[in-house]
Amino acid sequence: MKHDLVFDLGMHKGEDTAFYLKKGFRVVGIEANPELANFCRKRFAAEVASGSLKIIEGAIVSKASVNKGTVTFYKNVRDSEWGTIQPAWRDRNAYLGFGSIEIEVPCVDLGAIFEGYGVPYYMKIDLEGADRVCFEFLEDAPEKPRYLSIEDEKVYFPQIVKDLQTLCALGYRQFRTVQQQSIPGSHYQGVDRYGQHMAHCFEFGASGPFGPDLPGQWMTAEEILTEYKEIFRMYRIFGDNSLFERHHRLQRLRKRLSHYLRRPLPGWYDTHAALDIR
Repeated sequence: MKHDLVFDLGMHKGEDTAFYLKKGFRVVGIEANPELANFCRKRFAAEVASGSLKIIEGAIVSKASVNKGTVTFYKNVRDSEWGTIQPAWRDRNAYLGFGSIEIEVPCVDLGAIFEGYGVPYYMKIDLEGADRVCFEFLEDAPEKPRYLSIEDEKVYFPQIVKDLQTLCALGYRQFRTVQQQSIPGSHYQGVDRYGQHMAHCFEFGASGPFGPDLPGQWMTAEEILTEYKEIFRMYRIFGDNSLFERHHRLQRLRKRLSHYLRRPLPGWYDTHAALDIR
């Protein structure tokens, strides 16, 4: 494991890469949208030149698809965060009023990335419906990242159960849920990789801190599953397939309720996993 290395899978505009670099990590960022990859090359030109950042343009695909050369990427026309290679996610976005255009992008072999750069200390996975493709490659990796995170499932609860079972089979034993809607604009006060004090304000679209910097206590798979049962009750009431999402008046009511309660309704969550670190 490379203790100074982070993988940013789903780099977007570099909102998270900026934090990882500031913490003193080397970063390998992978981004399927060519416009965003080019944006990041310009934004982080100095870091690319110094070798602290490597940007790989393309979409991570399954082992069965890596030799196809290219894959169809659905570039969202309203929200660049919602770009995906998954037709089901494209259709969900269209249902919510976020259309897409189709482009062809290079296939990325995550196994080859592991071989070329090593196993990272932390791996952020945010691939809009393709997060679980990464599990295929982790199964073969001789080492696993000490920490990783994935975007959680919001509609189908058995997928959460399956994800936790897969992560446990990969050797992960400790878990946390992190509410993502509250991250933008929040402030980090901590230390970098060298123990030096640093401060950071998370940008819109950022995933926030990871590993030892996460607040609260790590949980077992059983404990986090109990927490997700409550989260899913909120998803059913306020989430993607709820009446609150389908009707504009109810959307406004949800915003007022969220403001009154001072909490996202329902927001969305990332699952963070750690190897046994006790």
